[in-house]
Amino acid sequence: SSHLQKKRRAATARRQHLKSAMLQLAVTEIEKEAAAKEVEKQNYLAEHCPPLSLPGSMQELQDLCKKLHAKIEAVDEERYDTEVKLQKTNKELEDLSQKLFDLRGKFKRPPLRRVRMSADAMLRALLGSKHKVCMDLRANLKQVKKEDTEKEKDLRDVGDWRKNIEEKSGMEGRKKMFEAGE
Repeated sequence: SSHLQKKRRAATARRQHLKSAMLQLAVTEIEKEAAAKEVEKQNYLAEHCPPLSLPGSMQELQDLCKKLHAKIEAVDEERYDTEVKLQKTNKELEDLSQKLFDLRGKFKRPPLRRVRMSADAMLRALLGSKHKVCMDLRANLKQVKKEDTEKEKDLRDVGDWRKNIEEKSGMEGRKKMFEAGE
């Protein structure tokens, strides 16, 4: 018994150790991912947003503003297109989820019906037809002797216990009991 308990404890400890190792691994992976995203963001900004150098003349400033406005418009269009794509994809996902739900609903489990089954049939169903098990329930019943039934009859004839107690109470009742030899 103690050997089995030790084995169980070892298995539990091993499971706990594996869990904590997996959690630690997940934490480091998440940290790596976050660092990679930050690097990617910096690279993107360096490529697409060069450091701003303001020109000296009014004409050059106006040209720069026009360029920036054109870029803002392009980015805005791109953002709008991406949003529309996202909405479309989300709608498709919803539709597919609904289809899946509907399909699941069509194949409901049928309600189980109660079936009257003899003990033999039940055993046959459980053990398969090759096992021939005969359960003669009557053979296991206790034989009832005639004396037992007579005792039960006497008990039935006694009737209501309250009436019985009233009859046996007081001196009269004790006298009756004495004469009856109880």
